[in-house]
Amino acid sequence: MSMTSLAWQNLTNPLLATATDPGNSPMILTGVLLSLVVIYVASKLGGELSKALDLPPVLGELVAGVIVGVSALHLLMFPEVGAEASDSVIMTVLQAIGNLSPESVSSIFETQSEVISVLAELGVIILLFEIGLESDLRELQKVGYQAAVVAVVGVVAPFAAGTIGLMFFFNVPAIPAIFAGAALTATSIGITSKVLSELGYLKSREGQIIVGAAVIDDVLGIIVLAVVASLAKTGEVDIVNLIYLMTSASVFLLGSIFLGKFFNKSFVAIAERLQTRGNLVIPAFTFAFLMAFLANAIHLEAILGAFAAGLVLDETDKRKELDKQVIPIADILVPIFFVSVGAKADLGVLNPAIPTNRQGLVIAAFLLVVAIIGKVITGWSVTGKTPINRLAIGVGMIPRGEVGLVFAGIGSASGVLSKPLEAAIIIMVILTTFLAPPFLRLALKNTTEEEDVLESFEEADIAK
Repeated sequence: MSMTSLAWQNLTNPLLATATDPGNSPMILTGVLLSLVVIYVASKLGGELSKALDLPPVLGELVAGVIVGVSALHLLMFPEVGAEASDSVIMTVLQAIGNLSPESVSSIFETQSEVISVLAELGVIILLFEIGLESDLRELQKVGYQAAVVAVVGVVAPFAAGTIGLMFFFNVPAIPAIFAGAALTATSIGITSKVLSELGYLKSREGQIIVGAAVIDDVLGIIVLAVVASLAKTGEVDIVNLIYLMTSASVFLLGSIFLGKFFNKSFVAIAERLQTRGNLVIPAFTFAFLMAFLANAIHLEAILGAFAAGLVLDETDKRKELDKQVIPIADILVPIFFVSVGAKADLGVLNPAIPTNRQGLVIAAFLLVVAIIGKVITGWSVTGKTPINRLAIGVGMIPRGEVGLVFAGIGSASGVLSKPLEAAIIIMVILTTFLAPPFLRLALKNTTEEEDVLESFEEADIAK
């Protein structure tokens, strides 16, 4: 399901055996290096321009990814979006300088793309580890009930509205409608948490509810995906697998946080005994990758394991020092993830001149409305007397990002989705991903203004 597992499947495919030919290895490395140059230049230009326009830098990275990807310049291309080696500008350059055969170029393209995909997967794992470190477990526990309610509403509302609406208004058969409805349930915790971090709201009450709900939402999304994947394959739900997923997800998250309280002292003791470079950051990443591996091994998302590892280490005495050491590593790998997400977004599905896109655009408009309203209403499911920005919570749950693309990809591979419906899901994913960051900033601006007013009243009282 994850990019890492897909990469392993492709690398073990006999058809790609030539990609591991020692004669191709230098050119694979050359392709990866050129791709990284494109990614870093695009991410910095996009991020800086976005910052200059007073927008979250992550939005600029996503847009830059779109420009260098399948929708525009064809510099960063991936086979999973239907691209071939001949479509890639980088592969054309490699063929010219290396005098390669078409077969070798195709083989190099596959492997080079997988390397970038794995680096992107590492990027989002490190991002979630960093977010876990920046989150306060005590504060998350305080909003645990509220986050759970937000997550459940954010899954049930768009799923029910999307599925029923597609069947009623567009006469879509039950299983494809259920699959499309399921694609509406996920929230991209990577994109939302990055925006919150950049705006300085990650540790606010709204930020903690959003992050907590997005984590629970991710777990629920995995369970929903398992259900609809079973429907697509067999026409019936595998109850045993469903119970296994629910149990393993709950035990893993709660167990890792509980055991972390005993692990903290051991971690600090190990770090203090080590005398060479990386005495703190290497044990930390070892723990994060181990947790990510364990999550993947029990069929959960690796990012959940990394997030849990960050929460655990957030409780140690070394947290502030560790934060400083993790940031430069995240700065290197996280942009690969965001630019890759943008690069895989094919805006060609928005072209109404193509007949199959027209029906897809109409369905997409419906899905987009459901996708936005279905998440925005979650803010009003938060209870309590403490004043809170409900709109910000709802908007923070909107972006589908890479999670939505996974749903679309699995639906496409299973043959369940028609071309118009698949295009509609992709359009919904693209627009929710790009609309959420600026909307979240606007929503949080109200919180800032309210805080400023409260502070002015408090200062006036003190002056009296």
